[in-house]
Amino acid sequence: MSAAGWAAATVALYAAARALYRRSGAVFLSPLLLAPAALVALLLGFHVPYARYMQGGEPLGRVLGPVTVAFALPLYRQRSLLRRHAVELGAGLLVGSLVAVSSSLALAWAAGLDGVAARSMAPRSVTTPLAMLAASTLGGVPSLTAVFVIVTGLVGIVLGRLIVERLPLRSPLARGALLGLGAHGAGTAEAMQLGALEGAVAGLVMICAGLLLLAGAPALRMVLGAV
Repeated sequence: MSAAGWAAATVALYAAARALYRRSGAVFLSPLLLAPAALVALLLGFHVPYARYMQGGEPLGRVLGPVTVAFALPLYRQRSLLRRHAVELGAGLLVGSLVAVSSSLALAWAAGLDGVAARSMAPRSVTTPLAMLAASTLGGVPSLTAVFVIVTGLVGIVLGRLIVERLPLRSPLARGALLGLGAHGAGTAEAMQLGALEGAVAGLVMICAGLLLLAGAPALRMVLGAV
């Protein structure tokens, strides 16, 4: 199959997985879980190297930037409500970002990963384009960071849905912030299924967390270098 064929296969698998998810509603059938698993199985089955797949998959990766910017639309629609709760959201964003980075580093060191791998894992809790930029500043490997981000998003939407269902989180702000900060883009997409306000809050938190990490990346690199 040509490189363009693999790109088309990726889109087709995602569309099929999404249709199945809409019918079942089961978390484990989420297109963000099912489509990558099916794609990996195909690549392994046909012995297709990653470099060959990315010849066709790279244009799909470039869509990440515009898609992230598109999250500004629900933010604009909910701007008055978000302004009223700016203090609560800001406090949660700051604490959540600190916990996300520190837990990432703790997980890396507990797993025995070296300095470069730990620096690559540190930005795993923000959206992919911003995480890769932060990884470059921290001295990590952006492509490795992308893998950590994807895994975090997949785990986040599964656990996030369970937490939202089990805990008495009645506030749309709390549900949206939980999913946006815990699972970035995947969590924001999941939050939009819950409601417009949840999606807007998740998108705001996701973008602000990424910008906050980019702003603090030079200082974080100095701290990591001194450890």
